[in-house]
Amino acid sequence: MNRQELLDRYQAGERNFTYINLSGANLSGVNLQEIDLTGANLTGVNLSWAVLNQAQLVGACFRRADLRNAVLTRSNFNQSNLSGANLTKADLRFATLKQADLNWAILTEADLSNTDLTGAKLDQINLEQAKLNHALLMGAELMEANLTRASLIAANLTGTNLRESRLIGANLKDAILTQANLTEADLNGSTLRSANLTGADMHRVILTGADLTEAILDSADLSRGNLTGAYLLKASFKKAYLLRTNLEEVYLLWANLSEANLRGANLRKADLSGSYLSDTILSEADLRDALLIESHLIRTNLEGAKLTGCCIHNWEKLDVELTKVECDYVYTQFDYTSKKPKNRYPSDRDFLPGELANEPSEDSHLITVEFMEYPNWEALVYTLVKVEQESYELQLMIQGFESQPDQFFLQVKANHLVNTKLLAEQILTSYLSMKKNILQKRSDILGLLNLEIPIFNASLDLQEIPEPALPPPPVAEHHNHQALSQEISRQIQSILRSQEPEKFVVSVQRLLDFLTKNGVELEEIQHQVIIQGIVQRAQQEPLFKENLFRWEQTANPSERVSLMGELVRFAIALLWEK
Repeated sequence: MNRQELLDRYQAGERNFTYINLSGANLSGVNLQEIDLTGANLTGVNLSWAVLNQAQLVGACFRRADLRNAVLTRSNFNQSNLSGANLTKADLRFATLKQADLNWAILTEADLSNTDLTGAKLDQINLEQAKLNHALLMGAELMEANLTRASLIAANLTGTNLRESRLIGANLKDAILTQANLTEADLNGSTLRSANLTGADMHRVILTGADLTEAILDSADLSRGNLTGAYLLKASFKKAYLLRTNLEEVYLLWANLSEANLRGANLRKADLSGSYLSDTILSEADLRDALLIESHLIRTNLEGAKLTGCCIHNWEKLDVELTKVECDYVYTQFDYTSKKPKNRYPSDRDFLPGELANEPSEDSHLITVEFMEYPNWEALVYTLVKVEQESYELQLMIQGFESQPDQFFLQVKANHLVNTKLLAEQILTSYLSMKKNILQKRSDILGLLNLEIPIFNASLDLQEIPEPALPPPPVAEHHNHQALSQEISRQIQSILRSQEPEKFVVSVQRLLDFLTKNGVELEEIQHQVIIQGIVQRAQQEPLFKENLFRWEQTANPSERVSLMGELVRFAIALLWEK
């Protein structure tokens, strides 16, 4: 049958053209929708831009046919032969191609969304940038197929043979690939988010840079595969085989690797934060510089594993043997600001063989900071705030303070395990810098807090006050005497409020000596202000009261017998009576 006869009969309303021979015919651009070409010979036919939607094409032969840009929606190609056919940009949505032969066919940019390709033969087919969203490909043969940048969202590829296929940059989000054969397949940069690959054969698969977030790979075999830089967040690898798999720099955060076999796997610089490694085999695995932050290791086999430089911040271990690992040092903390591990342990040497099995002696919740002088509490409080800000999620709470004749010990509790030695050094170093800044800017700080700014503060050394060149003006007048008395009282009160006993005893005594030297005698008022000021502050501040009693026990003899020393001891006696 020739072209014109076919068209005339079709225009006349005939639709049944089963088993006709139209091989080599030029039917480009014709409209043959709903035609029945069951069993027809259409070898080499030109149907480019033709419309054959809802056509019956069961068992038809389209070998080497030109079907570019053809509209074939909802057509039935079951058991048809389309090998070598060119279907570039063809519209095959909702078409049925069960057990069809499409070997070597070209379907570049074709739309096969919701198409049924169950059991179809698609070896060496070209589906580059094609759309196969929600397509059914169960049991299909796709060996060496080209699916580069193809979209297979939610496609069903159960039991599909994709051996050595190219899926570079393909989108397989939510796809079903259970029991699929992906041996040596190239999925570089592909998206497999939430895909189901349970039991898939993925020997030597390439998944470099692929996104497998929340994918299911339970019992899958990825032995000797390459997953460098892949994203495996919350992925499930229960009972999976990853023998000698390359997992360098992968993101396995919160992944489930329970009962997985990773013997000899490369996990260098991998992020396993929060991952589950229950009954996991990691013998001879390379975990150097890996992140095991808050990972769960339960009966994990680490025999012969390399752990040098890994970060074990808050990791959980249960029945884990660490005596046979290879490890020079680990990091016990992680800086979430710089995204780098910190607090090397041991800090100044390497582990002895098997030493990692011992609990880090420097790790604890309780930090002891040793001061050689009584600390400035204002500077100390700001210091703890600064240290908290420098360490992600760190919270510090003062637990106690102990004084000895020449040393003072501050106990601080952290909300999680920390390297006590390094953190104590950090607190002490920050404190010295903070103290200097506080003393220099104390007036500004008090001003911002709307507090009275003392003239004589903790940073002022009264010994450095120069003597006046001329004697002070007479103060015989009653109002001048009263004003001066009020000013001196205010200064003394400010000193008593801002300093600790060992400081204000010296500061106020120097002020009194300075006033006496310059002929100012206000002894009765001074004594009343000093004693009342000390008693009032002690009643308001329990810690100050303790410091006051401590001063009485540790003060040197010269301070105790000074005028200020006598006044302080008189105030202490009043406190004891109360």
